[in-house]
Amino acid sequence: MHEALAMATLALLGDETPVGCVFVHDGKIIGRGMNATNRTYNGTRHAEFIAINDILSQKDPNGLPLYGPEILADCDLYVTVEPCIMCASLLRQIGIRRVYFGAQNEKFGGTGGVLNVHLGNGKRVLETDYRVDDGKDASKGRCVEGDYEVSGGWLREEAIVMLRRFYVQENERAPEPRSKKERILKLEVEPMIEGDNGC
Repeated sequence: MHEALAMATLALLGDETPVGCVFVHDGKIIGRGMNATNRTYNGTRHAEFIAINDILSQKDPNGLPLYGPEILADCDLYVTVEPCIMCASLLRQIGIRRVYFGAQNEKFGGTGGVLNVHLGNGKRVLETDYRVDDGKDASKGRCVEGDYEVSGGWLREEAIVMLRRFYVQENERAPEPRSKKERILKLEVEPMIEGDNGC
């Protein structure tokens, strides 16, 4: 998660919303991403999309793809902010194994903040819909095909303060520039409410 925060810091330094992520395969970071929506004027250039592009664009010394899309199903994602609904859907489509995030996304979150795209593709999943394997508790395993595990609150305070730093600064690309002289950077972070974001 520290590496994801480093990517978010780079985004912040470039006047981007400070969201960063890394994809980890077998304990090794294979892809990095940070938001680039302001720089590109493209609302789909979220950290997760950029990191996946990073992975699939890597070449071996012979110029052949280093990784195919199938590797993504064996990856864990560490991201500073809960994936939005669009990104949560993308992660479901690529078959991500597990997601760890810092701050909850209360406005656009796709893995518990607003919708639960990671469970049953966002449909209301009943307890009877869960598949129980090997006597495990149904809430601990995959529920239906495509579901993935989610765990939030990792370095949450750092992620929240970084977002607050972005929102108190001037954004030159905002449609209507508004003065932020009266805004105050709030460094206190409320405690996290216990809850299960997993399957």
